[in-house]
Amino acid sequence: MEVLDTFFNIPVLIRTFPLLLSGLLVTIKIGITSIIAGLVGGLALALIRLYAPRFLQISAKIYIDIFRSIPLLVLLIIVYYALPFVGIRLSPFFSAVVALTLVSAAYTAEIFRAGIEAVPHGQFEASAALGLSPRHRMMDVILPQAVKIVIPPLTNNCINVLKDTALASVVAMPDLLKQATQAQALAANPTPLIGAALIYLALLWPLVVIVAHLEKRFNRGAR
Repeated sequence: MEVLDTFFNIPVLIRTFPLLLSGLLVTIKIGITSIIAGLVGGLALALIRLYAPRFLQISAKIYIDIFRSIPLLVLLIIVYYALPFVGIRLSPFFSAVVALTLVSAAYTAEIFRAGIEAVPHGQFEASAALGLSPRHRMMDVILPQAVKIVIPPLTNNCINVLKDTALASVVAMPDLLKQATQAQALAANPTPLIGAALIYLALLWPLVVIVAHLEKRFNRGAR
């Protein structure tokens, strides 16, 4: 009973649930914004890496390597706490989105690059033989096939972005983890943290199941 009162105190959970719910909405807002921006930026980086002039390819590769190497927590601290010293001040929300997007775009770029390179070379030659311009060749022939290949890893990357939104609490963003921490302090009980963990589980578990289903489906289609 003592364990239940300490970690699974229902009255405390009910009392703090509105606070957790407001944090969940902030988490979803940060996550969706960062995912969309990361997808757009990642695709642009992948195309630059593959088809741009040589110096742009090298620049894109350097960007990807750097932002895949920097821990997200360190990047968040740099964006929110260090940039004001050079005259750039961002709100907690935009600081979290910028840091998540920079990292997500780097990983997404590699996913898209691998997907494009996995498209059979004959597809490139066939679309060129039909007289399609490079833009139409990419948009109408190559990318639709590449997207099918990269859907599972892209979905997995989106899950990672949603999980990483928990780090936004270090820049005073009232996300789910931040609200749960405050609720724990107010209630002098860790039950809100358990509630936050359950909310994360309810949010992310279906996505994990979807990724597993997509991987099985595409592997079966490949065979």
